[in-house]
Formats: sequence, C-alpha cells, structure tokens
Amino acid sequence: MASKKRDGMRGAVDLSVDIGGMRLKNPVMTASGTFGYGIEFADYMDLKGLGAVVVKGLSLKPRAGNPPPRIVETPCGMLNSIGLQNIGVEAFVRDKLPLLRGLRVSVIANIFGEDVDEYSEVARILDGVRGISGVEINISCPNVKKGGIAFGTDPSEARRVVSAVRKATTLPIITKLSPNVGDIGTMVRAVEDGGTDAISLINTITAMAIDIERKTSKLSQPTGGLSGPAIKPIAVRMVWEAYRTARVPVIGIGGIMTADDAIEFMIAGAAAIQVGTANFVNPRTAMDVVEGIERYMKRHGIRKVGELTGSLKV
Repeated sequence: MASKKRDGMRGAVDLSVDIGGMRLKNPVMTASGTFGYGIEFADYMDLKGLGAVVVKGLSLKPRAGNPPPRIVETPCGMLNSIGLQNIGVEAFVRDKLPLLRGLRVSVIANIFGEDVDEYSEVARILDGVRGISGVEINISCPNVKKGGIAFGTDPSEARRVVSAVRKATTLPIITKLSPNVGDIGTMVRAVEDGGTDAISLINTITAMAIDIERKTSKLSQPTGGLSGPAIKPIAVRMVWEAYRTARVPVIGIGGIMTADDAIEFMIAGAAAIQVGTANFVNPRTAMDVVEGIERYMKRHGIRKVGELTGSLKV
C-alpha cells in the first residue's frame, strides 16, 4: 500500500500558473480570433479544463470586417484577412459573456481600437465586469490618427496605448506583440514601461498569396496575416528573445499543433501558451495539449509546470 501511495505522489503534477495576477489552472489558452467567443466550442470540450479562453478581438462598435475571400490555405499554414470582424464590446458583455460565465472558464478579452481613446474606452467598459479575468491588447492595429502606423511597430505608440489602457482598468493586462519589428526587446521594454502585466507573442506575420492565373491576391486584400506551423520556428525564437528581456510573464503563440510544440515554447521562456490555427483543424487541440503537457511532466518527473519555463540549455 505504501508503495502504491508513493507512486501516486510521484504522478501528481501542478499545472497551475500565475500570469500577471491571473491564477490559471493550467498554461493553455486559446488564441484570439481562432476560437470565436468561446461558446462555439462548448460542444467539443469541457471549456473549464482550459487555462483560459481568449475571445476574438473586441472593438468599441461592431465591425463587419473585410469582404471575402478572407482565408487562404498556404503550405504549412493559413493566411487570413478577416478585418477584425466582431459584434462590439457592449454586445459581447450583454449577449456572450453570460453564457461563458455558466461554463466556468477563465475569460480574457482581446481588445483593439483605431486610436488610443478607443482602446481606453473598450477597457473601461470591461473593467469590473463579472466573468472577465483580464484583457489582451492587440497593438498590431493601425493608428488612424497617426497616418496608419501600427501601434505595435512604434515603441512610443505602444507605450502610450498600454499606458492608457492601464489607467482605464484594474484588470490584468496582456499586450500582444507584433512580429513585424526589427527588435522585439525594444517593444517588450516599451509595453512594460506602459504598465503591462504580461506579454504574448507572436501575432501573425504579414504575408501574401497570389493567384497566378488572375494575377490578383488570393485574398480580397493584397496582404494578410500568416499563422500556423510555418511560423513556429520564428515564434519560438522571438519568445526566447523576449524572455531574456522581459520582467513580466511571456505567453507563446505561433503554430502550436501539439503538446510537444507547446513544451518547446515553454522551454524557450513561455510561462503559458496559446493555441490558434490548430483549432480550425481539430477543435479539441487545446485540451489535447493540456493532457500532453501533463504526461510529459510525469514522464520527466517535473512537479510544477513553471519548472519548464526558460529551461533551455545554451
């Protein structure tokens, strides 16, 4: 009996993580824009088994997004130009969030705006709303008042928008960084100075796909955002670079299809990860990743999942 008890103790692992003040039961989240508002996937899995659901980006007013075609498959990936279609933050709080509360899952609201004031107002509306665990700021959007420059490519603009959101909410803030920059460390320091509690990266990589017969873009727009396994090596490298600079937790995103992929990100420095494009292939991927991380920890005698973070040997 004593031997069996010791074996059981050896099998016990702690998957919980603290991300910027959010205590999550495990490090696996869904990536914004790939999981709808969360409730669409309730028939495929028990959502409360996830670390958190990150809902699709929310703006101050509803957005129709870009006309189709908006998604194109590419070798080992996907190109999208959805255009941030969403129902608007107030409709989300009124119509979608009550259903998520009933599913007892941690919810992170991804937010964006066309200027700093819009980011701030969306954050203010979400502040104190029951059922919201935190906000993730998408700074890959163009600032219309600054000639269309993306907040996520200008350190001073990134700092300014994060600072404004910080003043508008008491919720934990994650800032989602763009890969379309020369020095990710500069962006990490800028958003930390603005008051972010964590960072997530990478967002999609700007890319193109051309129909050679019609000589037009395969999307309705000239370019879109590339995601999926094709970007994973770039994402792992950028997470490693961000981790070496960051004072706050890093969340890894980019081409995670399996638990092995997620563990690779964590060894590089991620405290948590997000599953994105894989949700289109297998809606249960995120739960499969949770279970795979647990098996890996048991196999390697790892008690706390945080022991994986930054364990790369160089």
